[in-house]
Amino acid sequence: MSAIIGLPAGYTILGLETSCDETAAAIVRDGSTIISNVVASQIDAHQRYGGIVPEVASRQHILSIVPVIEQAIKALPEGWQGIHAVAATYGPGLSGALLTGLNTAKAIAWQRDLPFIGVNHLEAHIYANWLTLDPSIQPPQFPLVALIVSGGHTLLVLLRQHGDYQLLGQTRDDAAGEAFDKVARMLGLGFPGGPAIQRAADGVQSRFTLPRAWLRDTYDFSFSGLKTAVLHKVQEHYGNMGPPNTSAAGRVPGTGPVAGNSLSFTAQMSAAFQESVVDVLTSKTVLAAQTFGATEILLAGGVAANTRLRSELTRRANLPVRYPPIWLCTDNAAMVAAAAYYRFRTGLQHSWELDVVPGLPLPI
Repeated sequence: MSAIIGLPAGYTILGLETSCDETAAAIVRDGSTIISNVVASQIDAHQRYGGIVPEVASRQHILSIVPVIEQAIKALPEGWQGIHAVAATYGPGLSGALLTGLNTAKAIAWQRDLPFIGVNHLEAHIYANWLTLDPSIQPPQFPLVALIVSGGHTLLVLLRQHGDYQLLGQTRDDAAGEAFDKVARMLGLGFPGGPAIQRAADGVQSRFTLPRAWLRDTYDFSFSGLKTAVLHKVQEHYGNMGPPNTSAAGRVPGTGPVAGNSLSFTAQMSAAFQESVVDVLTSKTVLAAQTFGATEILLAGGVAANTRLRSELTRRANLPVRYPPIWLCTDNAAMVAAAAYYRFRTGLQHSWELDVVPGLPLPI
């Protein structure tokens, strides 16, 4: 790792994010101040399929990337003259989707003779915690333990300094967000599953207790057994056909089936499932923070928007817990630009040969 280099005050980076189903562009100054953050969501395009279709995502990125960038630039009074570097996610993610943002960023950087920085998507989620609209808020202080929970990833990371990571644990099968999506589908709650299950579980005391995969003496996670346990409960309740599919009748995705006592069952299963996931995530994160002497816990990723996870982690931890506002938990480009700023300060810069890495790990 290179020594930290100086960057002039007001250093401004254009970030692009196209790792999955969000086409995003943002402008961030000094690694923390958001000038603009534009996100074109594809949820409507994928909702009918109950999940992300890679080919659909790739085509939509191509259609959306230029308008999204143009909208982001409009917020900068100096326009393109005020951009000092360009960054984009190069992994992990869907290869076709990643290619759109990465190649667009490289083309802009080459044409305007600007530095180019490739960003790890997982690292970017962590750096959403450095973004603020209030300059009086102090940035996170190292060492830190970060819990990254999203649709594709669940991992615990120790951060000693910018760019200095140690992977403590990760999921051995499904990511937490993926489990939310699959269980929501089992319960007839629609896509995306995380918000749907949270709504169904809100204020519910469940009569069900679902298993926790503790994987003792590790910081790893596993959610496949929990998902199977929910499936068995659903089959016991409805039979092998599963819950009635009322989407065709005009049900709003996320409201749940309403036949007979199905609403009660759906709500209680949602609450039991959410509690099981939150319990394991929180317990392992708090233990890791205590073991490694962290000064703060950072929560990041799409599942970090879950209010139950936020409140329970804050309640159990004996040190500060920091998480981004909900609109910065899901995929966005402001977090990419923030991560790029701190990586560029350490001397990191990429050449035009950088390619997408769909399975890019953290740490690299």
